Amino acid sequence: MTEQPDEPEPTQLARNMSELLQELRVAQAGVQILFAFLLSVTFSARFAQATSLQRGTLIVTILLTTVSAVLLMAPAAWHRRYFRQGRRADVIRWGSRCALAGLLLLAAAMSGAVLVTTAAIVGSTVAIILACATAVVFGTVWLLLPMSRRADRRPLRHGQTATVGCTIRRCEGGPR
Repeated sequence: MTEQPDEPEPTQLARNMSELLQELRVAQAGVQILFAFLLSVTFSARFAQATSLQRGTLIVTILLTTVSAVLLMAPAAWHRRYFRQGRRADVIRWGSRCALAGLLLLAAAMSGAVLVTTAAIVGSTVAIILACATAVVFGTVWLLLPMSRRADRRPLRHGQTATVGCTIRRCEGGPR
């Protein structure tokens, strides 16, 4: 959620709320698909032969997915509850926190799903390695890369150009 210069606060809050809800729509689709997959696994014929590791991981993964769904849906519920009550800033602040927590739990659930499914194919040891690698990929792409990009937000000096993601920033004024 970005800030636009000279944007009135009500406009900014409306835009930030819209952006938050749009981001949640994208994440929610992934949670719903994962949840449906996990539930279908328990009713498959092969699940009767699952190891205790697979069963335990499946239960934990289902619970992680459930809590992730709760957190990712909470901002939409709050928006509906506090609609036109002047609480948009609160909904955005707490909704952003819930969205981040929900995404972290989704990453953990996805790693658990990798463990459950690959254990049935390649065995527990390789499955654990693949699940850990999945968690590392999520952590790198969702946490470490964005944190490393914060350094790119340093103020620019006059005439200096910087690339931030796909955006090119150029300072036209300020100290020389």
